[in-house]
Amino acid sequence: MKHIRFGLGAVAAALCMATGASAQGLQKPDVAFLKQAAQNGHAEVESSKIAQTKSRNPQVKAFAAQMVEDHTKVNDELKALAASKGVELPNEPSAMQKGKTKVLGAMDGERFDKRYADEMGVDAHEDTIKLFNKAATEAKDPEVKAFAAKTLPALQHHLKQAQDLNAAVKAGKGEGAASRP
Repeated sequence: MKHIRFGLGAVAAALCMATGASAQGLQKPDVAFLKQAAQNGHAEVESSKIAQTKSRNPQVKAFAAQMVEDHTKVNDELKALAASKGVELPNEPSAMQKGKTKVLGAMDGERFDKRYADEMGVDAHEDTIKLFNKAATEAKDPEVKAFAAKTLPALQHHLKQAQDLNAAVKAGKGEGAASRP
């Protein structure tokens, strides 16, 4: 009897693997979305915390503060959703994202502000919007799909803010007098 139970379990596991379903009942792309979204959120919060302390530009500081607040809330919602699905999320950015944050943290002044606005503001939000757009249209789990769709407008708003900030920083606007030589 033990062999039969084991055999049926192996068949069920093989079927799950063949259909792309995870042990939690989520499709592999849905799990991958949750994990990538978590890493992106952690990267945004970490880099924005650095910007809050390093930048002397009030516009950069204000944007960074909003990113920390907004992405922390989204990260918490994402963590709750993943937990309800039995998915363990990464609790830090990817190795590549950590490398970018480290390089960013080594910069100062206008170079820092430009890099932060461009990479963590514009580029990161463009990548995250693509990720969330795909999940909002293709996710198989209705709760994952709804979370992605609900979060998209805020991410799109962040991108617009980042683009405006990027343009202002490149034009040399908004930097405090204390940071000028």
